[in-house]
Amino acid sequence: MSLFSSRAQTHANSLETSPALPTSSPWQIGSKALSHTRQHAAIPPWLINTVSLIMMGLLVLLSLSIGVADFSWSGIFHSLINHSANSDSSLLLVSRIPRTIAIILTGVAMAVAGMIMQVVLKNRFVEPSMVGATQSAALGLLVVSLLFPASALLVKMGVATIAAVGGMMLFMLLIHRIPPTDFLMIPLIGIVFGGIIEAVTTFIAYQTETLQMLSVWQFGDFSGVLAGRYELLWLTGALCVLAYIIADKLTIVGLGDNIALNLGISKRQVTWLGVGMVAMMSAVVVVTVGMIPFIGLVVPNIVSRLMGDKLRRSLPAVALLGASAVLLCDIIGRSIRYPFEVPVATVFGVVGTVLFLWLLLRAPAER
Repeated sequence: MSLFSSRAQTHANSLETSPALPTSSPWQIGSKALSHTRQHAAIPPWLINTVSLIMMGLLVLLSLSIGVADFSWSGIFHSLINHSANSDSSLLLVSRIPRTIAIILTGVAMAVAGMIMQVVLKNRFVEPSMVGATQSAALGLLVVSLLFPASALLVKMGVATIAAVGGMMLFMLLIHRIPPTDFLMIPLIGIVFGGIIEAVTTFIAYQTETLQMLSVWQFGDFSGVLAGRYELLWLTGALCVLAYIIADKLTIVGLGDNIALNLGISKRQVTWLGVGMVAMMSAVVVVTVGMIPFIGLVVPNIVSRLMGDKLRRSLPAVALLGASAVLLCDIIGRSIRYPFEVPVATVFGVVGTVLFLWLLLRAPAER
């Protein structure tokens, strides 16, 4: 199932086979192709983004207020008035704000990475954890930690990124011969493929007695995020900005190989750039907070149903909704067994599984 509507795909096919196409200007073809990817959303995009931004702001305030340690906003106001630090301001600067920023950056990165994967593979039901990216990153991180335990964090991130790219390449080779009409086979193969990599990783950890270390990367958790331990996630923010800059190229690549060729866009280069961005986002998130599944699957599908499939228009909403979803799951995880915490990966795994099954059951009726 393509990321784009059947009407856009029909028009794309007509553009590919039209004999008069070479006489048209590439920019005219591009504007015509992009114009047909716009779907009339039931809700205006600005309204969706405004509501998402307000919702995220409220969740940020709630996230800053919830925690085991004693905290009061009155203490923050007294600290600002007296220009002196106290326990409340120190807690806010050292723990609460870094944790909230890490949650936002993680949600934005994984949601945007899922959107890129759906465009590159032309399938709505894929995300980094379903193509072996996060599992391969965890495997690479485990191997480099065993062989070079004193290596710098950037070295570990680089090895995890290379492993994620290798895992995604192997997955794309596996699905190369699958017909585009069998859109449900791709995520199923991805789940099996990721399970195999995760089993290999668990076996290595069991043999080397590093299961506890591996569990830190397999379950996304923000309880250990403090100032100085999350700054690597800002790199994912820069990659999301890059994704917005090349959004139109990704959209054209998703329309078909011939259209991209006629517009002078190298499908191979754009695809490799997208794969590299997804791999780096996945590696950074795994290194910093661990794996969090289903964000890149659920959030882009929800936004696509509300706003249509034009990537440049939908990416801000995808980022905002991804951040809000992770914030909400983190708040739920901190509240349901207070003062203990349930990892975000567990909470979102339950919610994401239900939504994923709903999308699978709903898709044939919509097609």
